[in-house]
Amino acid sequence: TGFDSDNSSGDFSEANHKVGEMIDLDPHQSNRTGKQNGGTEIQENGIKRHRTSLPAPMFSRSDFSVWSILKKCIGLELSKITMPIVFNEPLSFLQRITEYMEHIYLINKASSQADPLERMQAVAAFAVSAVASQWERTGKPFNPLLGETYELTREDLGFRFISEQVSHHPPISAFYSEGLNKDFIFHGSIYPKLKFWGKSIEAEPRGTITLELLKHNEAYTWTNPTCCVHNVIIGKLWLEQYGTVEIVNHSTGDKCVLNFKPCGLFGKELHRVEGYIQDKNRKKLCVIYGKWTECLWCTDPTTYETYKKNEKRGGEQKKLKPSEDVIKSENDEADDMPEVQDTVQFIPGSKLLWRINCRPPNSSQMYNFTSFAVSLNELETGMEAILAPTDCRLRPDIRNMENGNMDVASKEKERLEEKQRAARKERAKDEVEWHTRWFHQGTNPYTGTSDWLYSGGYFDRNFSDCPDIY
Repeated sequence: TGFDSDNSSGDFSEANHKVGEMIDLDPHQSNRTGKQNGGTEIQENGIKRHRTSLPAPMFSRSDFSVWSILKKCIGLELSKITMPIVFNEPLSFLQRITEYMEHIYLINKASSQADPLERMQAVAAFAVSAVASQWERTGKPFNPLLGETYELTREDLGFRFISEQVSHHPPISAFYSEGLNKDFIFHGSIYPKLKFWGKSIEAEPRGTITLELLKHNEAYTWTNPTCCVHNVIIGKLWLEQYGTVEIVNHSTGDKCVLNFKPCGLFGKELHRVEGYIQDKNRKKLCVIYGKWTECLWCTDPTTYETYKKNEKRGGEQKKLKPSEDVIKSENDEADDMPEVQDTVQFIPGSKLLWRINCRPPNSSQMYNFTSFAVSLNELETGMEAILAPTDCRLRPDIRNMENGNMDVASKEKERLEEKQRAARKERAKDEVEWHTRWFHQGTNPYTGTSDWLYSGGYFDRNFSDCPDIY
């Protein structure tokens, strides 16, 4: 199934740490907990702990014929096709978007830097880290219903986040996040185009992602790379990201160009990312290299070119040890999956920008979720009273799948989809136009392109006019 190869262990690394005075940076403190407010587990510093596992382990896909479904879909737009629940993971796409925030410490790092080059380095690392959680996540998130929302407030990480499904055809998800210290705004709209090509499913990203660093009066924009899942018919599922990502600093004119390389014939380039940062005069300021599944480094262009020339001459290259600054993959290679024999080659003098978080030891039984992803659908006592009635946590199909009730989850998924179709027909009959609740269509102020912008007011918690979608 491709879900049994993660043998790593551990919890958050840097992502567990919040900037400023809002956290206890002593790693030994994290194991000391107490009970408060009716049994909620909290850390000694007063910040609550989130769950570390799902209620039920992942179901087996071994008895299901993928081909019986997908053979009818070759070349078609998959967002318009009803897919069986066996393809899914128990998260909505709105929750999947929220995983961008797992490495929020990189935004905090960017905000704290006085040098614009170092700010761009941190933003580039954040853009790469946003796709890192997809590694080996071959389950499909649930398509959000029109009007569905998701909110997340993490005081320990210093942000709050709100998203809404603003369109059904085409499917468009809009999101907005802000720092609790009023230091950044992160927002965008995403409408991935999914296509099935026989042996693979490709997700082409569309929509602009914008990060504003308020302290520096800077705005950065970019679009994610293309994601592709291979061997959907037979063999071990594996995933790659490819394409060019351009990150533009609209204040300074600096640009970061990142090339997510396709794996190639022998898998030599699998997961590799290479690129550079240039100023407004197109002078290269630094080179960035690494893997989106492991880590990201930067060095000066002269050192990088010298190293590459050396490499072509067959010079000896120093490789990272697993105990140093990279986490090695312990995958068991399978047929039809490119073999990766080495990890990132270290260029002496390089600076580490980012490395991936270790996943929990039981991740392979939890759809290969990260520790951050495991907590996203957690529904604590009392939350229903304050959440919008459209929040993903209240979706009965996702909730039942998470709890291991697959038959009920499948029936609920069909019921919700039918309810959505009936509501759409009713609106068409009465000639009533759908109105989004928390976002409106407008123009991105930095790119001049069409975008969905946050209208504000969600956290005032006036949910009286929210639609009945569940």
